[in-house]
Amino acid sequence: MITNDLSILTVDDTNAGRQFFKSTLNEAGYQDIRLAESGKEVLQMLAERPADVVLADWIMPEMDGLELTQKIRQQDEEQNRYTSIVLCTAREGVENLVYAFEHEVDDFLSKPIDTRELAARVQAAGRISSLQNSLFDTARELQERNAKLTELAQTDPLTQLGNRRYMQSHLEAILRESSSREGGTCCAIIDIDHFKKINDKHGHDVGDEVLIGVSSRLRRAVRPTDVLARIGGEEFAIIMYYQNASNFRHSIFGRIQKSVGARPIKTSAGELQVTITMGVCCRFSGDPDMDMDMLIKCADQKMYRAKKKGRDQVIY
Repeated sequence: MITNDLSILTVDDTNAGRQFFKSTLNEAGYQDIRLAESGKEVLQMLAERPADVVLADWIMPEMDGLELTQKIRQQDEEQNRYTSIVLCTAREGVENLVYAFEHEVDDFLSKPIDTRELAARVQAAGRISSLQNSLFDTARELQERNAKLTELAQTDPLTQLGNRRYMQSHLEAILRESSSREGGTCCAIIDIDHFKKINDKHGHDVGDEVLIGVSSRLRRAVRPTDVLARIGGEEFAIIMYYQNASNFRHSIFGRIQKSVGARPIKTSAGELQVTITMGVCCRFSGDPDMDMDMLIKCADQKMYRAKKKGRDQVIY
């Protein structure tokens, strides 16, 4: 006797047919058996709970077995799973068999149905659905792992901000978006002032605490839609997109810059006063075209100009 946990859904427009399937499958060791009177009812049941195997008559009123098979395949595609389908029919000949397989039927039972053959065909159909769904599960796991690896590859492990790769990929996408619409894109490059002195005096662990503190203050200062990344040792970047150029104010960057140095950052070495220097470059609709590298270089050059002017300031 076969004992397993296959979910089986049988459809027959006659009560005698439905009861034959149920009693035969129960005797073979199957317990999870649902009975349907029509193809429409099968689809409703599958929407409520998937099945491993569907046993259907080829000839049924309203919706025949082949039409039902196509609708189940569509439903499976939407749910990213696989249902094995076995058609039962009195039709004979290789041509009918080939026709059924061409329409995505998995197996074929000829009437009158032998009870032993029915149990064996269901077991084989269950193996098919189990294998297919295992493959789908594996593919999903691989996709999730790949997505996680991509996320890790674009995340700075210390601050949990995006890294340079993250910033560049988003900046490219934003520039493509802004080039087809009105509005503009701004890139800000930020450097922590005298960061080397902090490391030299207090050690790299304290330096890491400062980086985390600065990143936290920057995160609170920017808009939720802005892109914030740590792109180097003590360098950060902010990417802002404005659909309407009239909404842009240069003062936003001054406010962000001042928010970092508004109060000391608490570290294991005590409270440390930290400031940042920022260079900002924007491209608005109607301005000379700039690609990603040009925009980053422009902001970087302005940041170095601000450092030469004494640090703790913003140059637009």
